[in-house]
Amino acid sequence: MATVSAWCLSGLKLLSLFCLCSVLAGRDFYSILGVSKSANTNQIKKAYRTLAKELHPDKNKDDPDASQKFQDLSAAYEVLSDSEKRRTYDQCGEECLKKDGMMDSGNPFASFFGDFGFFGGGGGNQHETPKGATITMDLYVTLEELYNGNFVEVTRNKPVMKPAHGTRKCNCRQEMVTRQLGPGRLQMMQQTVCDECPNVKLVNEERLLEIEIEQGMVDGQEIKFVAEGEPHLDGDPGDLVFKVKAVPHPTFERHGDDLHTNVTVSLQDALVGFTADVRHLDGRVVQVARDKITWPGARIRKKGEGMPNYDNNNLHGNLYITFDVEFPKAELSDEEKEAIKKILKQGSTKKVYNGLHTF
Repeated sequence: MATVSAWCLSGLKLLSLFCLCSVLAGRDFYSILGVSKSANTNQIKKAYRTLAKELHPDKNKDDPDASQKFQDLSAAYEVLSDSEKRRTYDQCGEECLKKDGMMDSGNPFASFFGDFGFFGGGGGNQHETPKGATITMDLYVTLEELYNGNFVEVTRNKPVMKPAHGTRKCNCRQEMVTRQLGPGRLQMMQQTVCDECPNVKLVNEERLLEIEIEQGMVDGQEIKFVAEGEPHLDGDPGDLVFKVKAVPHPTFERHGDDLHTNVTVSLQDALVGFTADVRHLDGRVVQVARDKITWPGARIRKKGEGMPNYDNNNLHGNLYITFDVEFPKAELSDEEKEAIKKILKQGSTKKVYNGLHTF
């Protein structure tokens, strides 16, 4: 009996120790982001960017836990995207980070808005606050980047407000004031009223912004970085907006989620068949085989070989290949001409018609 009691006591101690370790370890940031412990920085950022759009409280207003989920996600990204914090977390968990003052207890939305930008609008401000100008810039990207996705770093020289000596007039507004002009005579008029605020100065600071080019993005799509625009002395900074611009590609042309390209074959190949390789945007080789006659302007479709859909990367458009036929430039002898006539057996066809319209 004593042995059994001792064993139970030992088991309870082990269980208590396990529970204590679990509490000290805190949240499982790898599980929250849905990445493995060997994930690299880009994989962590991509996972965060995807989940942040899905879990943002503005898109989950019916979920009472939406704000907490988003805070957990932001905390996970804050730690795992920082090499020093990640090393400490891997050694002894979240509690060590808090103990060493390495966890940011500020706005959980800051990293989402500041580091990556936000597609679409959030909830409106309850109070009308002046806002600085929005800066819009073109971001030129390749078709390969739009197909595969990529992270692009942009250096931003941003004017930032810093404290300065003295005070300044601020929050100026129009208010109605009443003046007594004489016995029984009053006049109401508008008057500018200002507050006294600490003085500030604008100092240029260099900041590195990391922009994610997501798979399937379309030309003209906007990537917004909240509060990265022009400052406002009495309000909030404006936004910085990057507008995606796809540069022309030497091989493919994009139409929606479909890709189009041309392949030129010799007249011989057009008549007897051929095999051709098309190098795709991700480096793969797409093979095209024809065992029948190919006429100029003939087109084939390779299903699912187009661009990934932006909303669902598992869906792809089609690849359309149009064939051009290169005719020989050398003169044919009379014998060769007769041989071709015998092979083709077409006879002589001369048809005059309006090829621009179908009647």
